[in-house]
Amino acid sequence: MANDSNVSVLIIDDEADMCEMLSHILNQAGFTTYTAHNGNSGIEIFSKELPNVVILDLRMPGMNGMEVLKQIKQTSSETPVIIITAYGEIQSAVDAVKHGAYNYFNKPFDNEEVVLTVKKALEERAMRQEIRMLKTQLSFAMPLFEQMGNSTEIAKVNESVVCVAPTNFTVVIYGETGSGKELIARSIHNRSPRCSQPFVVVDCGSIPETLIESELFGFEKGTFTGADQKKIGQFEIASGGTIFLDEIGNLPKPMQGKLLRVLQERRIRRLGSNKEIDVDVRVVVAGNERLEYLVESGHFRMDLYQRLNEFCIEIPPLRQRKDDIVFLCKRFLDTTNKELNKNIRGITKEALEILLTYNWPGNVRELKNVIRRAVLLAVDIVEPKHILIKTQEQKQETGAAVEQITSAANQKDDRTIPQDSDMNNGNNLSLRDMVAKCVENAEKKMITEVLKRTGGNKSQAAKILKIDYKTMHYKVKNYGIKIQSEN
Repeated sequence: MANDSNVSVLIIDDEADMCEMLSHILNQAGFTTYTAHNGNSGIEIFSKELPNVVILDLRMPGMNGMEVLKQIKQTSSETPVIIITAYGEIQSAVDAVKHGAYNYFNKPFDNEEVVLTVKKALEERAMRQEIRMLKTQLSFAMPLFEQMGNSTEIAKVNESVVCVAPTNFTVVIYGETGSGKELIARSIHNRSPRCSQPFVVVDCGSIPETLIESELFGFEKGTFTGADQKKIGQFEIASGGTIFLDEIGNLPKPMQGKLLRVLQERRIRRLGSNKEIDVDVRVVVAGNERLEYLVESGHFRMDLYQRLNEFCIEIPPLRQRKDDIVFLCKRFLDTTNKELNKNIRGITKEALEILLTYNWPGNVRELKNVIRRAVLLAVDIVEPKHILIKTQEQKQETGAAVEQITSAANQKDDRTIPQDSDMNNGNNLSLRDMVAKCVENAEKKMITEVLKRTGGNKSQAAKILKIDYKTMHYKVKNYGIKIQSEN
């Protein structure tokens, strides 16, 4: 690889003689070189040529080497950056290594040392890429039941993934927060012909509305204040591979139209540019609320929904597939044992019973956090005292349910208390189940009443009930509450 002239090195140093000397040394070793005499021109050449290695001087007028290093790492975290430093400035070079530089060498330097350092940087980069590819292949070979559980529900999800993965269908994944939507999206990508290409994740719910367009499509230098360098957008980065748009329901209305155009034409245009760029990208989106409901409420474009809705996968929440809890507990226990270098033997029957009876509003992500904490606290085996879940909230819900039962009994409200037909309809409800049913009935009734008061305004109702907007959307959907919405 070191003797291949296709391997390029960018040298950024304000001293022209230093650039010329290093360029000569590396050319002699078979490398192609580019040179820049300040930080700004160095970033421009880097963005245009995408060299395999960068050699960078820390002390330069204008943009210093540390700032250049940060910008290079933001653009391409895997590109090795080798620092040049003068005697007496070793600490600055060490700080640069802490911020992502591969290594450093001192002035004056030995010619062989320069070539050897570049070769080692290239070898390590190649090794990292090979490891990543092996991980991808391993993930590709691993069926979902080895990652999410062996319940009937997950088996159905796996069948859907296997069916749609080899195609270019756009996929919509529905599931509650923490249920594993990104894992499903990665599985689709890893089983597709695009598996060796990028898999790019964009959380549409975490990006401010003013930045979402530049994040997705990029921008040219000077487009707006602070745009000192051009930025490649996520669609362009994902070209050839898959882009996963999580929380797609949070995408602002103006951006929905622009996304629709990209999906139809397979071209993007960076902000500040008149040039269109072809992109070959598969789109997978996800959300915790069905898009057709958002269309009905006026929050999502019908034409974009129709364009996205080529194939749908729904992930059941953990409370509906409790057969997977034991499997997931063992998996998380094993991985945490390795992480913490511990040897926790397992989970007691009593502790497991707590895990199996809990409702898991945070789904698999919450279970993972609970098990990791338990392994941290345990000495030999996980016991009930190590299971830290929202027991106080459960007590409050139970208390609220009892109060609701009492109130309903006093008012002779048959809609709240489970009737004999409920208990004898093959269910044989336990006290815990009856209390849970009462909680659900009381919650549904309360949400319905508050929504009536707010004229169907979910945002205002969420504030009154002191829950977040997404939770309100989920509960309205889950309980099938139908009220004319104003938002």
